[in-house]
Amino acid sequence: MIFAYPWLLLLLIPLLGLLFYVLRRKNPTIIISSIKPFSTCTGSARTIIFSNLPMLLYFTAAAILIIAAARPQQGNDEFKQRAEGIDIMIILDVSPSMEAFDVPEKYSSGKEVVAAINSGKLKPRIDIAKEEIKKFIGARPNDRIGMVFFSTLPYPACPPTLDHAWLFTHLEMRDAGSLGEQTGIASPISSAVNRLKNCESKRKVAVVFTDGRNNVNAQITPLQAAKLAKTFDITIYTVGIGSKNSFIIQEGFFGRQLVPLKDEFDEKLLKDIAETTGGRYFTAADKEGLKKTMEEIDKLEKTSVEQPRYVDYRELAPPLMTTALGLIFAGFILGATWFLKVP
Repeated sequence: MIFAYPWLLLLLIPLLGLLFYVLRRKNPTIIISSIKPFSTCTGSARTIIFSNLPMLLYFTAAAILIIAAARPQQGNDEFKQRAEGIDIMIILDVSPSMEAFDVPEKYSSGKEVVAAINSGKLKPRIDIAKEEIKKFIGARPNDRIGMVFFSTLPYPACPPTLDHAWLFTHLEMRDAGSLGEQTGIASPISSAVNRLKNCESKRKVAVVFTDGRNNVNAQITPLQAAKLAKTFDITIYTVGIGSKNSFIIQEGFFGRQLVPLKDEFDEKLLKDIAETTGGRYFTAADKEGLKKTMEEIDKLEKTSVEQPRYVDYRELAPPLMTTALGLIFAGFILGATWFLKVP
């Protein structure tokens, strides 16, 4: 609460001085033959206050009127957020190798690995990628985000949108191996560029997640697709997913078996794609690595947010004035009836 005219509160000082003087002044004396009728009057502070109740009501009303004249106001701060978002396309590899498990060094035996998989402590690459992408999207409510899945062919699931729930639905529906057996990196980048090139935002970004090498002959190469992105001022971040200690589950004659996965992503190609567009290349060997990668990308691409401050003030003077008028009226009624003094 604030006062529009706080200096008016200084008037309370002389008002208090006047009240002190009135309460301390001596009443006029008269000559009488006996004081016996007044023997019950003790002259206590309580008696003095009670005998001067109408006057005290007037003084209280005057103090309230002074406070009301200073215009007390109660303000509610309101911050209206204006955000200038970024348009982002998530490009996620869903080739069969994304079902592989990247095993940390702390697991020294096959039994420990199997137990970790069965308990859910170890998850396939595709599940880890989905989890971290969800966190990334959830932390950017003001950004329009789209999604392209790819394997042999690209699948443009969604253009840049603020309906992030729709993105989560698409993300859950897409499994590894659902778009073919190979890995084509050029076509999904071109598809993302096609979705971003006409966006009006000042910042346009694509993030490529893959664990394999480009082995699909498309009309353009991955580097040509990156140059196309640069033409439209689109920055590409590339993320190589996977480690050298990775396994994939295969059904064999003796049941499910863990088979080592020899293939891995093309680090040089991913670096060249990122550098061509002014982006950065990241590696994510496991869940912790992918988490750090997404946090780093989130820091690099910050949404511009302005928060102008608005203060909505509510005037408190009217109810104070009403209270003061009520006290004046009460003082007048008491002074004319119960506390009537006759000369």
